[in-house]
Amino acid sequence: MATSKNNFWDDGMRLISYCPLCQSEFHPMEAQLLGERGERHLVHVRCVHCHNAILALVLVTKVGVSSVGLVTDLTYDDVLKFRASRRISVDDVLSVHEELEIGSLLTLLTHSG
Repeated sequence: MATSKNNFWDDGMRLISYCPLCQSEFHPMEAQLLGERGERHLVHVRCVHCHNAILALVLVTKVGVSSVGLVTDLTYDDVLKFRASRRISVDDVLSVHEELEIGSLLTLLTHSG
C-alpha cells in the first residue's frame, strides 16, 4: 500500500501542479487528502497566490494517471463539513422552489438578519 501512496503523491500530484486561474505552481504541501478509495484519491489543493482552490479526483493505476478537477472557493474544512452533512433530496429542491414562487422564502431570508 505504501507504493500506491508514493505513486499518488509522485505521479498523481503532477497533474494538478499549477493553478488554472493564475498559473502559479502548487507545491505538494498545499494539497490535503480528503479521502481515498482504492486507486481513487480526492484532494483539496489551495493556491497561495490567488486563494482559489481545486477539488481534484485523481486516479492512479498501473496503466497511468488521470484526474478531473473543479475550481472552488471552499476551504478544506468547508469540504469536510459539507461532506458530512445530509444530502439534498429532490423534495428539498422542490420545497425551496415552491417557497420562491410564493415569495415566502425571500421574505424569510431578507428579514432574518
